[in-house]
Amino acid sequence: MDSLPHALEIGAETMTSVPRKYSSDIAFTPTVKAIQESKGSRGAYARMEAAGSWQTRITADLARFIAAQTSVFLATANREGQPYIQHRGGPPGFLRILDDSTIGFVDFAGNRQYITQGNFADNPKAYLFLIDYAHRRRIKIWGDARVVAGDADLTAKLMPADYKARAEQVILFTVSAWDANCPQHIPLRLDAADVAGLIDERDKRIKVLEAEIRSLRGSSG
Repeated sequence: MDSLPHALEIGAETMTSVPRKYSSDIAFTPTVKAIQESKGSRGAYARMEAAGSWQTRITADLARFIAAQTSVFLATANREGQPYIQHRGGPPGFLRILDDSTIGFVDFAGNRQYITQGNFADNPKAYLFLIDYAHRRRIKIWGDARVVAGDADLTAKLMPADYKARAEQVILFTVSAWDANCPQHIPLRLDAADVAGLIDERDKRIKVLEAEIRSLRGSSG
């Protein structure tokens, strides 16, 4: 087996923060780039970087995608680097775009472990993963996050109308960079509400066709 590139052997040293030349450097650390080089994908990503790298602002297309989501996965890490992922959900629109670099949402009361909030206090770096199974699309968003507690006006602004949940606080996520993945290996899944709507449309169409058949039979008789 070939020896690993030097950058891969000095793990602890590559953990240190380095200035970012490209927005994708938030994920493509020197160690990651060394692995890409060893596996033959670095050239393609270098061309992506030269072409402008990842978006750093919330575009209109991304805003529409986020507004349609009913689910998001929020990743954090504590001071020791131990990662944690928490699911957050709500009706479409529960994730709100506050400006071209800020996403806000109400943090509903749950099991009160407060792991994510504790991680924010130790390490504000965070990550949002959004996936749309019906259209086989996923979005990765890197940034920083913080908790805002005791702001009644902001909570009221972000609280989904008529949603049965207790608002505990607000999470504000500042976007540093984002990327859209290819649809490969994303299973096609539909929400129960979408399936119910399709079945209802089918049943209505069947009734129309049955009425037409009865009418034709009556006229031919």
